[in-house]
Amino acid sequence: MKIRIAQTEADLQQCLPALLVLRPLLNEETALAMLQEQQAHEQFQVAFIDADDSPAPAVITYRKLTLLASGKTIYIDDLTTLPNARGKGYAAALLDFVIGQARQLGCQTVSLDSGHGADRADAHRLYLNKRFRISSHHFSLTL
Repeated sequence: MKIRIAQTEADLQQCLPALLVLRPLLNEETALAMLQEQQAHEQFQVAFIDADDSPAPAVITYRKLTLLASGKTIYIDDLTTLPNARGKGYAAALLDFVIGQARQLGCQTVSLDSGHGADRADAHRLYLNKRFRISSHHFSLTL
């Protein structure tokens, strides 16, 4: 299984089908523009399972932050797998990759937010199996 970090627009295009499964309110054009903006200005990375120019079966996006509460942190924005590629270990491999990146960068934590609901049970099981713990509630205000 080959994991690569997206470097080009073509790489990002390979990632869009999986990302849009998780973010269905976005369209390809908007998602691509947002990814490019984040890469340019936010220490944002997109890693994916390389499927030789076909859509990436799984994608993870993350960024390096320094927070007063946790110090140097890798925050995972998105972890998604195409429905027909689930159960093959792709998401676990991507999590392991990002955890390795965090260790190399001297981070103290890796964190993420995950929604609630029965449709998230498999994701939550994966995070708990990878030794993540539920450490807070996330609050947001839509403006």
